[in-house]
Amino acid sequence: MTTPLPAPGHMGVDYEERVNFDRLRAYRLARAKAALEASECGAFLLFDFYNIRYTTQTWIGGALGDKMTRYALLTRGGSPMLWDFGSAARHHQLHSPWLDPADCRAGMLGLRGAIAPSAGLMEEAVRQIKGLLEDAGVAGEPVGVDLVEPPFLFEMERQGLRVVDAQQFMLDARQIKSADEIMLLTQAAAMVDGVYQDIVEALKPGIRENDIVALAAKRLYEMGSDQVEAVNAVSGERCNPHPHNFSDRLIRPGDQAFFDIIHSYNGYRTCYYRTFAVGSATPSQREAYARAREWMDASIAMIKPGVGTDQVAAVWPEATEFGFDNEMAAFGLQFGHGLGLGLHERPIISRLNSMREPIELQPGMVFALETYCPASDGFSAARIEEEVVVTEDGARLLTLFPAQDLVVANPY
Repeated sequence: MTTPLPAPGHMGVDYEERVNFDRLRAYRLARAKAALEASECGAFLLFDFYNIRYTTQTWIGGALGDKMTRYALLTRGGSPMLWDFGSAARHHQLHSPWLDPADCRAGMLGLRGAIAPSAGLMEEAVRQIKGLLEDAGVAGEPVGVDLVEPPFLFEMERQGLRVVDAQQFMLDARQIKSADEIMLLTQAAAMVDGVYQDIVEALKPGIRENDIVALAAKRLYEMGSDQVEAVNAVSGERCNPHPHNFSDRLIRPGDQAFFDIIHSYNGYRTCYYRTFAVGSATPSQREAYARAREWMDASIAMIKPGVGTDQVAAVWPEATEFGFDNEMAAFGLQFGHGLGLGLHERPIISRLNSMREPIELQPGMVFALETYCPASDGFSAARIEEEVVVTEDGARLLTLFPAQDLVVANPY
């Protein structure tokens, strides 16, 4: 039997080798710098808050982190420079010793337009960035940007900066995970393993979908999650078609119900579906689950270095085989996506994109595989998801809650 991937706990200890955060920080910055060197750019200007974390090793909660105010500048041969929300910059100066305190600055661009561009904040920021590019000797080279508000882009162009896409380079950098990243991803999955045990025990008639969402969020935060991004809870007639959200629907006897738990531990995310029957299961529900499991096992068997993502997607049914007109309409149902600091990293595996532009699987890639099968009763459906890491010997599972057969919660 293969030894499970280590998920040793939340604490740093002196008697075991666990996550080495200094090594993690060094690995991520080195990957970002290598991506910059491989590009045509003199610098990357990063607004995507996952790229900011990857290069600066800093974080500020989602309420402010996604407001397009935080940004980081990485120049060829230079160290990362960070602009953050008000006093957060002072916090980094005090508590992030891997950054030069002079490179941690307060920044404000407008909170997604709440402060109009006419206030001049963007103009001032671009002027400062341009001066830093001149100091670094790369002012004449393109600037790679990952995400940007149109007024900021226009201001960069007005001040003579040539902007190109940096997101492709950064996603390439992030797709191969280090041992420390894999351990954090495994720990995040282990937390969800435990939550599914709680859900199975609670899944009885009379509980609502949103009650399960609350239960999952509470338990994850108690276990050390730093962000519960979403919990999909879908039951009964809501299973088909998949709505990709939760409601206040009451769970009823005989329901098929599936859940997706998306959270992060030290920034590293899960996307982890499980399907259950409530009290009992019909032949139609069991058949749908068996088919979804068959598709899942076929895709896991394909996971090894050198295999193309088109070969993985080919083992899944075409959209028309399970009730959809085309692959766009069925996107996300038979599906794979990279996991890391972001929920959807590389590789993205589906019949929609992989057949025209396959990616070769490499050791160190971590991604989730998802299958979905509607039941013949017309309203039930099965949804399964497994997270895997690519090793030289094939796929290793991060997600361990039992899913080989349909689990009946609290059977009658």
